[in-house]
Amino acid sequence: MRALLQRVSRAKVSVDGQTVGQSGPGLMILVCAMKGDDEQKVEQLAAKVSKLRIFKDDTGKMNRSVVDVGGSALVISQFTLAADTSRGNRPGFSEAAPPDVGQRLYEEFARRLQAHGVPVETGQFGADMAVELVNDGPVTIWMES
Repeated sequence: MRALLQRVSRAKVSVDGQTVGQSGPGLMILVCAMKGDDEQKVEQLAAKVSKLRIFKDDTGKMNRSVVDVGGSALVISQFTLAADTSRGNRPGFSEAAPPDVGQRLYEEFARRLQAHGVPVETGQFGADMAVELVNDGPVTIWMES
């Protein structure tokens, strides 16, 4: 799985002008299931995200996790994280998991992140979504499992 994490003051996602999920302060996480991904990779990523120390402690160092600070997460499916831009000018997405597998693993990631103590809201898989966020820092981190 691939994920792009952004530490946010606030974030929200809308479909057809209606807010379907929001978060903050905490994380906005774009997630993409790749070919060959399974529940083990989902669990590895959820565990790592929940423990990743990217929030400031009392001395200003990034030394606290989203759980430590009582933050929440907005998890959004983003198959374009599978983009292969190595040839030509049009990205290829052949390494993304098929939509049915992608949706199942995306939803499982959100459940497992919540099981690790992070309150989670989500976007709508496969929808044309409008995402708004205020990146805190800015802190943006790329992860793969």
